[in-house]
Amino acid sequence: MQRLPERDYMSVLDARTEEELKRRIVRVTHQLGFRTVTAMVVVDHVHRPTEFASIDNGPADYQELANDESLAQRDPVMQHCKHHSLPIVWNQSTYVTAGQADKWEMQAAYGYRHGIAVAMHMPKGRHFMLALDREEPLPADQNVITQAVAAVQLFAVYAEDAASRLLRSTERAPEHAALTTRELETLRWTMEGKTAWEIGRILGIAENTVIRHAANASRKLDCTSKHHAVVKALRYGLIW
Repeated sequence: MQRLPERDYMSVLDARTEEELKRRIVRVTHQLGFRTVTAMVVVDHVHRPTEFASIDNGPADYQELANDESLAQRDPVMQHCKHHSLPIVWNQSTYVTAGQADKWEMQAAYGYRHGIAVAMHMPKGRHFMLALDREEPLPADQNVITQAVAAVQLFAVYAEDAASRLLRSTERAPEHAALTTRELETLRWTMEGKTAWEIGRILGIAENTVIRHAANASRKLDCTSKHHAVVKALRYGLIW
């Protein structure tokens, strides 16, 4: 279980079809040491039902169980992701503590025994969840777990962008995504891996000013972080 080179996560951005996206997401999932993955886009609408779109590589005979809404409402991992942005590292004890031991037993028979899940809650009722699962226990070393969680979070940023583009035909740049020159420069240097302090030295501005530019760019692009904003800006052709 390791943090991959960023180009591996970015590979999902080159997908042109839903099937190709699935192949690329599954490949990165396996590289991270997990067997199955679920990537789900959710959009809340005011005057019409909530929109769901997802891809996964779970066993075919698990789909009926996975699509059972009553079980999803009982699932502590799903409920955590529904309300929180912090990643959750789960195992059998997660379900036992929540009084849902039988739910874990059901899914364990299909290999869903341990995993990491993360949700992104964005403006305008947009949500994204990425869940990676496996049969084997996760390492006991907390440093390894911390690295794995960071890897899944970074993976989610790229997977969300690709999934929103391919699973939702109406996805487009926000009308208010007019970034200033400084905001674009901040995102370009962030893309190069520079810290806020380093960007400040390059642009001749204060570190706090760089942080403010990154925050403004993220807000304008309806993103949850500066790295998320970089991905969106690349897709919209705002930076290159």
